[in-house]
Amino acid sequence: MTQTVIWTGGRLVSPGESAISALDHGITVGDGVFETCAVFDGQAFALTRHLRRLARSAAGLGIAEPDEEQIRDGVAAVLAAGPAAGRLRITVTDGVGPLASGRSDGPQTVVVAAGPATIRAEGRAVRSPWTRNERSAVAGLKTTSYAENVVALADAVDKGGDEAVLANTRGELCEGTGSNVFVERDGELVTPPLSVGCLAGITRELLLEWGTAAGLPVREAQAGELMFDVLDDVAAGRSHMLLTGSVRNVQPTTWLDGVDLLAGELSRTARDMFEKMRRELIDP
Repeated sequence: MTQTVIWTGGRLVSPGESAISALDHGITVGDGVFETCAVFDGQAFALTRHLRRLARSAAGLGIAEPDEEQIRDGVAAVLAAGPAAGRLRITVTDGVGPLASGRSDGPQTVVVAAGPATIRAEGRAVRSPWTRNERSAVAGLKTTSYAENVVALADAVDKGGDEAVLANTRGELCEGTGSNVFVERDGELVTPPLSVGCLAGITRELLLEWGTAAGLPVREAQAGELMFDVLDDVAAGRSHMLLTGSVRNVQPTTWLDGVDLLAGELSRTARDMFEKMRRELIDP
């Protein structure tokens, strides 16, 4: 297995090396944002889109816009020394801060890391007992305050899955802990709208764009169209589900809450289309 490669403070550091302050606000209160990109053939996939979303998350969190040039320098250094395939993570925190929620005016902390990852063609999902708060101050932002996702994913893994799927507080289908959800039903692939509180996923965005251009029936749902109980239809085989994410790509779900499922025909077509397009366009 290729070792994880880490860049911070303008240099490469070893995984066991002390490299950031114990008072970094990203550590003490989770005051930071991040992005994860897939790495193919030594290149970060859709990096420009990920950097745009990183800036949006920073603005939503109320921290300064990250230094894109500095981040790209870190990405280049890590990819030159890291795995040809895997995942790349960019983390930006508000830097050293007090032992409280208030912020200081110091420089941001930037960490870029790359390591191995496995992309599986199919996924195993569990319906989570917890919900997303679509009215949260950080709804739709990719922040380092990730404890809710850690707990929900651990619960799913304990039950035999590799992802947890959550409703929001209104009972609408929302998202996974690290993925977006599409439901295949009535000859369409439909994904919850951003108003449910889900992350504006890059893979979700590309599947909507590329799928539409390719003539696939793929769209955002109307508000209230996809309630969480649509997964009853998925479990019964009347509908199908797929998950999208930066290391999952487009992944049909073939197991839900202990029930083996068949991948939907349209879901498989979408997966194949996405694989073809991502090979042709590394930074779409």
